[in-house]
Formats: sequence, structure tokens, C-alpha cells
Amino acid sequence: MKPSIWIAVGMFAVVAVSAAACGGSSSNTPTTPTPPTTTPTTTTPPTTTPPGLTATITIGADGRVTPSTVTIARGGRVEFVNSHNRNHEMNSDPHPDHSDCPDINQVGFLQPGQRKQTGNLNVARTCAFHDHGEPSNAGLKGTITIQ
Repeated sequence: MKPSIWIAVGMFAVVAVSAAACGGSSSNTPTTPTPPTTTPTTTTPPTTTPPGLTATITIGADGRVTPSTVTIARGGRVEFVNSHNRNHEMNSDPHPDHSDCPDINQVGFLQPGQRKQTGNLNVARTCAFHDHGEPSNAGLKGTITIQ
């Protein structure tokens, strides 16, 4: 056989395989591709809570802490937010020593609009806190239970 016949046989084979792969259709009408069906994905915005932060106590516009009692896991921290128009100094009981849960004392002085966190509270117990400047004000007292 001549080389040109082998080329013709090879081209015929390529055309036959291509036709079979395409379904053998010989239509010259262009088709519009169907866009893939996509399901919209929803993304959860990244949390702005710092790692280890497990509760937030706010000193409200009324000058009271809310909530006054929180429960957290051992190793967690509590953030205090001052939304009042006055300064506050949050410390551990008892007044004036502040020695019961020293990690609460890391909050200390808070200006209006400021937020600070306790240290990691690692020992399972209940810690009381108060405003050092107003130690007898029941609205500025509370407890943190560490489990």
C-alpha cells in the first residue's frame, strides 16, 4: 500500500472516532452551552470574638452591669465593656484587697466606650467582682462562675 492510503485510512479512523464521541450528529447548527447550575454559597463572616473570650459583661448607660452573673469554662476570659458615661474600675472581691480572683483585676480602669478582658480564669470556682470606686453599689457587682 502507498503511504497516501495509510494517511487516508488514518484520517478516516479519526473522523469515525470523533463522530462516535459526538453522538454521530452531523448537524451544522451551533448549540448554546448550558451554564452550569450553581448553588449560591453563603459565607459566615469571621467572628470578631477574640480566642478564649467566653462572656461579655456590659456596664450600661444606666450604670449597672448586665448580666451580673456569667458562667464560663475553665481557661476562658470575660470582657467588660463600659457603655456608661463615667469611668469605672472593675476588680475582684474583696474590697479593697481584690485578692479573690486576681485575673479579674486585669480589667481595672475603664473609660467610657472602652473594653478590656480578664486574664484566663483557670480555677473552677465563683469569683465576685465590683467597681473599686463604688464598692457598695449593688448595680456594679456581679459574679463569674468558672466550671
